[in-house]
Amino acid sequence: MFVPVVDKNQRPLMPTKPSRARKWIRDKKATPFWKNGVFCVRLNIDPSDRYFQEVVVGVDPGSKKEGFTVKSEAHTYLNVQADAHSGIGKKVAKRRELRRSRRSRKCPNRKNRTNRLANTERVPAGTRARWDWKLRILDWLSKVYRVTHVCVEDIRARTIERAKKWNTSFSPLEVGKQWFYTEIRKRWQLRTLQGWQTQEIRDRLGLKKSSKKFAETFDAHCVDSWCLAYHTVGGSGVPDNMNLLCVSPIPIKRRELHRQQEAKGGLRTRNF
Repeated sequence: MFVPVVDKNQRPLMPTKPSRARKWIRDKKATPFWKNGVFCVRLNIDPSDRYFQEVVVGVDPGSKKEGFTVKSEAHTYLNVQADAHSGIGKKVAKRRELRRSRRSRKCPNRKNRTNRLANTERVPAGTRARWDWKLRILDWLSKVYRVTHVCVEDIRARTIERAKKWNTSFSPLEVGKQWFYTEIRKRWQLRTLQGWQTQEIRDRLGLKKSSKKFAETFDAHCVDSWCLAYHTVGGSGVPDNMNLLCVSPIPIKRRELHRQQEAKGGLRTRNF
C-alpha cells in the first residue's frame, strides 16, 4: 500500500510508503486527511524532488459493477470497484408523468411549452448520469494521484446486420461512450482496448477472472482494469496490490412538488 501525497497547493505528487508518511506526520512535515475513503497526506514543506512517473487509470466499464485501477510501472496504488449508476431513465419518465398530471389539478404547475431540446445534440439524462459517474471517479482519483493516461476497455453496442449504421448511431451505449471519450481527451491521454485484447493479456499473465460478477473481490472486475493499466505502463506481470475499495453513488432523492399518493379526501401535501 502507498499513501497519496499532495503539496501545499493541493497538487498531487508521487505516493509514498506508509512508514515515511507516518514520519512526516510525526515531525509535523505533513498533515493527514481523508479523500473519499482514501487516506492521504498534505506536505507542509516544499518537496525535495518533483520527479513524476507515468500513472495510468485502467477502466473496466460494466452494467452493474465497474473496475478502476491506479498503477505506475513500479507499483499498483489503488483498486476501486464501483457500483454502476442506473435507474435515472425511470426517474425522468416518472417526473414527466407527475408534471403532466398536475396540469389537470388545481395546484402549482407550469404551462405546457414546446420542447426546447428537440433537434439539438444532447446526451439523454440516463446515459449522461451513467457515464458522468465514471468521469467523476476519474476526477476524484486525479486529485490525489498524478494521472497521465486513462485506458478504457472499449465496449460496442450490438448491431443488426441490415441496420448497422442506424443501430450504432442511435444506441445510448455508443452516444454515452463517445461523450465519455471526448471528456477524457480534454484532461488526459486516452487509450482503448477491445475486450478480446484484455482477455489475451489476462491469459498471457496467468490471471483468472471470477464468474461471480457481484463479488467484492479483485478477480471480479479489477483484474481487467489492472490488465488495462499494465498494458499502458508495463511493469511486473504479477499484481503487487490486490486490496479493494468499494464505492457506490449516493442515492440522492430530489424533492417533489406533491406526494405521489394522495391522502384521504384527495389531498396531496407538499413533499420537500
